[in-house]
Amino acid sequence: MRLAEDGARVAVIDVDVNAAALTAKLAGEGLPVVADVSDSSQVDAALERLEAELGPVDVWINNAGISGGAHSERVNPRAEQQLAEVAAGEVVTTALEATVRMSDEDWRTMLSVHLDGTFYGTRAAARSMAARGGGVIVNMASICGIEGCTGHPHYSAAKGGILAFTRTVAKELIQQGIRVNAIAPGFIDTQLVSGSLTEPLIGAVKMGTPQGRLGRPQEIAATISFLCSEEASFFVGETVSPNGGYVTV
Repeated sequence: MRLAEDGARVAVIDVDVNAAALTAKLAGEGLPVVADVSDSSQVDAALERLEAELGPVDVWINNAGISGGAHSERVNPRAEQQLAEVAAGEVVTTALEATVRMSDEDWRTMLSVHLDGTFYGTRAAARSMAARGGGVIVNMASICGIEGCTGHPHYSAAKGGILAFTRTVAKELIQQGIRVNAIAPGFIDTQLVSGSLTEPLIGAVKMGTPQGRLGRPQEIAATISFLCSEEASFFVGETVSPNGGYVTV
């Protein structure tokens, strides 16, 4: 929606056809495209379709993501018990068992959407942009990729991988006029957060954030808008982290 306000013709790629259509409509009658970003052939086909209808891609945002789902449901009660032990002034004895109870499927699914999807999207966009000598790619990471989020090793590994990937490809692609940067938000008031954390855990996050609140989606959108603009022309391989002071980079 913010990029549409900035004057862009927007295509919205989502595995959920209804979500893609709704978001595209809100983004100034944008183009909805259905694709699973963990499948490289679908990503390539999505880019081909959007360029056929909207023209060559100038900006590509790798923003697709998923929450922990069943993994979060297993970990959250133990995390709440740890909070209760701290509040009572006790030694924390409850083990999260997040890593030892994680399935191969949980691990692989998280990395395939976040990390593989970022690679597939970047590769597809770069192929198109390089032929025209310029473009902007923004990768969505997380503070979990900077310091690690306890209890969520798969998400943290995926986001940390995105940050390393961003720094590497940014040095390569800038030689072809393509700027690549990453955003590592803190905890933002979205369905992804509310679907992953319980109210007591969200309360603990707010207490641990010097600004005392969750971030707003509009604040992240504004950061993306900046990185896509010429005002960010000297930003290459950077990690910009709006997080209310939760983490300092």
